Amino acid sequence: MDATNNVAGADRPTIMITNDDGIHAPGLQALVRTLVSTHRYRLWICAPDSDNSSVSHSATVRRAVSAMPTEISGATAFAISGTPCDCISLGTSKALFPSVPDLVLSGINKGSNCGLHIVYSGTVAGARQAFIRGIPSVAISYEWIEGTSNINDFTLAAEACIPMISAIFVEIKNKTYPKECFLNVNLPTDILNHKGFMLAKQGNSIMEAGWKQVSSGSQTMTMQPSSVSINPDAKAVSQEPLLFKLELKGGQVENGGTDFGPLLEGYITVTPLGALTNADTDSHKFFNQWLPGVASSAV
Repeated sequence: MDATNNVAGADRPTIMITNDDGIHAPGLQALVRTLVSTHRYRLWICAPDSDNSSVSHSATVRRAVSAMPTEISGATAFAISGTPCDCISLGTSKALFPSVPDLVLSGINKGSNCGLHIVYSGTVAGARQAFIRGIPSVAISYEWIEGTSNINDFTLAAEACIPMISAIFVEIKNKTYPKECFLNVNLPTDILNHKGFMLAKQGNSIMEAGWKQVSSGSQTMTMQPSSVSINPDAKAVSQEPLLFKLELKGGQVENGGTDFGPLLEGYITVTPLGALTNADTDSHKFFNQWLPGVASSAV
């Protein structure tokens, strides 16, 4: 943990960084190195101590979480035994850090977060939790393609985000930055030759997936009748559990005109998001007519 970060950066804006790939993931490390090199910001890192991909907005409520001081050059860092939501909830509470950050960045994620993947994403959840706390925030993801992308692309992606981060701080300083949303940013695979920033709405793209039975478990699950059994004829059952694994079967499918299409075309897509998920107008209209009938039929 770099103690000098608090002293040298006391008069600089503070950025808190989290992710869902874990504190040692190359995307987060590249983002930190790039921000440190600008000498503009005080950096606090509050990120999971292990991979928390696809945990969505889950929070830890049944156990304590640990915060382990971690050495990351140019930043004050803690590895948290919890989810991205936990990290930002704790990190912005003033229980771990002395004040609330000016901006929260979540990423850089290994893989894009467009369309319906936003629902599953721990990266997006980290930014959403900051938004819920009233703190400007950005989720950042890179469209990693196995066999095409390499670790250096995370640095290029981080560098591509610097103008946007700088522009956000101008609005924050002028008190003109919108408070009704947070940003979801996705960077294209060929980040070196990106076509610039494009504002895009969230689409409905989703990766096709299925479940495959992989093997029988080695552990047995035994249920024995209790002394006060509802069924006096109940017998002990000993059997192996069935094991299933989620498999991704194909690429994302989208109707077009939203976030995923422009990303594939080489644009850095910027999508404003809110914490609420409201249904479309037609659905509200349908249920407005349907609900009185439910009430009358229940009488």
